[in-house]
Amino acid sequence: MLPVELRWVLLDRDGVINRDSDQYIRAPQEWQPLPGALQALEQLTAAGCRLAVVTNQSGVARGYLSAATLARIHARLFSAVAAAGGRIEAIFYCPHAPGSGCDCRKPAPGLLHRAMRFLRADAAGSVMIGDSQRDIDAARRCGVAAIGVGARPGAFGEDVMVAADLRQAVSQLLRRGAR
Repeated sequence: MLPVELRWVLLDRDGVINRDSDQYIRAPQEWQPLPGALQALEQLTAAGCRLAVVTNQSGVARGYLSAATLARIHARLFSAVAAAGGRIEAIFYCPHAPGSGCDCRKPAPGLLHRAMRFLRADAAGSVMIGDSQRDIDAARRCGVAAIGVGARPGAFGEDVMVAADLRQAVSQLLRRGAR
């Protein structure tokens, strides 16, 4: 069930905002927004939503990139979103490898909880937009509504709306009368 009054949007990064890569996004120049994603984030900002990114970045633990390089990638993301008129308030990432036992790697809810505390968000007014089952499961564990992108209807369960991409997800959210 989607929030009646949407105030907070939590977003996965790779595959939702920018192109994903099986080889990991390892440098700022490799970060490329998906078509319509920046405009969708501007629309959410204009609608009064507060935005945060919650992303698994195991490339750090695997040695594919440093935390400093990841910060430069995120600086490029912030800059591109701002240039389009949007505003992401914070990025929360898990640098750990799968199987590390941390509480922040999605599907664990740690990143979402941290983002929600930072935004002073409540689950009833929040939605998570992601492209994987991990994203949807993390949202469920926080009691947050979820939208899956890039999947067929029903792929994440009947309770999860599915959209082709972030642009379509935002269009559907705003059309439903979400603030």
